[in-house]
Amino acid sequence: MAVGRVDSWHMIAQQAVYLAMVTILLTQMFFVPEPPPLDGVARIKRFYYRRRLAILSFFLGTLLNVYTVFFFKSSSLLVSFSFMLVMVALLVLNEFGPFKRLGVAFRFALLSLCGLSFCATVVPMVFGRVSTLVFLVSMASACVPMLALAAWVRRWAPDRYLAARQQMLVPFGVMLVVFLGAYLLRVIPPVPLSVPFIGVYHGVERTQETYRLSHERPPWAFWRNGDQQFRAQPGDRLYVFFRIFSPASFADEVSLHWFHREARGWALQDTIPIKIVGGRAEGFRGYGVKSKYPAGEWKVQVETTDGREIGRVYFDVEAVPASARSFKVDLQ
Repeated sequence: MAVGRVDSWHMIAQQAVYLAMVTILLTQMFFVPEPPPLDGVARIKRFYYRRRLAILSFFLGTLLNVYTVFFFKSSSLLVSFSFMLVMVALLVLNEFGPFKRLGVAFRFALLSLCGLSFCATVVPMVFGRVSTLVFLVSMASACVPMLALAAWVRRWAPDRYLAARQQMLVPFGVMLVVFLGAYLLRVIPPVPLSVPFIGVYHGVERTQETYRLSHERPPWAFWRNGDQQFRAQPGDRLYVFFRIFSPASFADEVSLHWFHREARGWALQDTIPIKIVGGRAEGFRGYGVKSKYPAGEWKVQVETTDGREIGRVYFDVEAVPASARSFKVDLQ
């Protein structure tokens, strides 16, 4: 599955189909954990029992890869490192030998992780915003399929219901607690939002089609976006420009939090709310500006209304005397 836009209905449909296939495969493996004797059985049945673990690994690996990419795009890696580390570890575990030796309960845990990730991605697109309430609704939505599966087992195979609780519901409960805990610690990325571009500039001018970004960045610092070494002459204003991707249905708000490093650490200096509208392929363009600022180390964080970080930029401000200068201009 090629990883495209998070709001692509083709991508969403593919994820739903893969989740359904994994659920069917795991349910069959729950009832028939070991392949039966294959002598004299139909060729397709022999193929299925010989390849079902590889097929399951493929579907789960694809889903884990998709959600790892989505979460990676949706936050500063510094903030979400622990959560991303878990995702990458599970992805690697699924792809290599240890997966084959793990039981149905662990595979249901992986399915639960994928189901929770799917709902955490799709439900905010339905509401057109991210918030604590929307996240809780997404977690509640993810509970429905697993509870329905357990209810189905209880109705049609009551003798297997105790095993279903241990191998289906307990792994799901563990993953649900992990997600809720990660959200409370603000380490779960705010999918489906992402900041593909953020930089510091001396000027931002909006034209009919583009934004003109003025900077003094030297040619050798090609990896920087604008003036992360900001040489502030008297009267200069400081601009932080960003692009934020959000789905077409979004009409939400983010905040720019401005921090200055002081003796006791980072101190919040200002918070600027900015309303965003989704749908633009390159992302919604916006900026914040400050006229009064001391020299020193700064950082600006882009955060959702529920306090989850989407992106950040660090820069240094150096006060310099007035002198002639020539700005370069980038277009966004």
